[in-house]
Amino acid sequence: MKKSIFLCAISNISSGSCAEDCGFCTQSARHHVDIARYKYKPVEQIVFEAKNAANNGAIGFCLVTSGLGLDDKKLAFVCEAARAVKAELPDLNLIACNGIATVEQLKMLKDAGINSYNHNLESSETFYTKICTTHSWESRYQTCMNVKEVGLSLCSGGIFGLGESQEERTAFIQNVKSLSPDTMPLNFYIQNPALPLKAAPLSEKEALKIITEVRTALPNTRLMVAGGRETTFKSKECDIFAAGADAIVIGDYLTTKGELPASDREMIERLGYEIATTCHA
Repeated sequence: MKKSIFLCAISNISSGSCAEDCGFCTQSARHHVDIARYKYKPVEQIVFEAKNAANNGAIGFCLVTSGLGLDDKKLAFVCEAARAVKAELPDLNLIACNGIATVEQLKMLKDAGINSYNHNLESSETFYTKICTTHSWESRYQTCMNVKEVGLSLCSGGIFGLGESQEERTAFIQNVKSLSPDTMPLNFYIQNPALPLKAAPLSEKEALKIITEVRTALPNTRLMVAGGRETTFKSKECDIFAAGADAIVIGDYLTTKGELPASDREMIERLGYEIATTCHA
């Protein structure tokens, strides 16, 4: 049986308005990175992007907002967008990524058609204070527990190459393992001169080793290589699947460009894999 590769796309539906100080994030207003900033993307545009993603083979589509978490207005907007997407694409696995969230807020998202919630731990508990001081690692972990409590699929991972040691990296993988997420996004830090975090980039070999380590630790979790895939792996990009990945983000990321979806599909098929047609593949 051919290995199936799950494709997911993301939509940055509220961009660049975050007051937090995460040192790796271009959406933090504190860092003054040159990105597009807008309060809310038109719902019609979100639906259009969802249809494009589905036409390109994506069976996951993520609604991402910047900021610490959900206030009443933002929650209402995400619910409105979710209902609009589901009305057009009822079989799409709809994911929300809206920061810290309570059980009550997550229940409202689920009622609006959200299938999965993405909230990353980002790093190990011990390393976290080196990359963010305005909210706690514990609040992130609790949100993930809330996701599981309401019966949404949990998507939780983080970023490698932030300057963490091997010990901290191992601890982070174990932190994620303790949550038993359905999907773990593996992001790799993308350098930006405006960001305060100045970690040295990972080598292709080291990044592939990380995927293998995560696969060994989480054998039953979908591993999705997301941000930094193109810039980190370069000529070794095809090797991420042999290393253990079985999902990728296609198209553009939150504030950086990605590969053309057709190029990714061609790569997957050329390698002898098939594109998943259901999130249970």
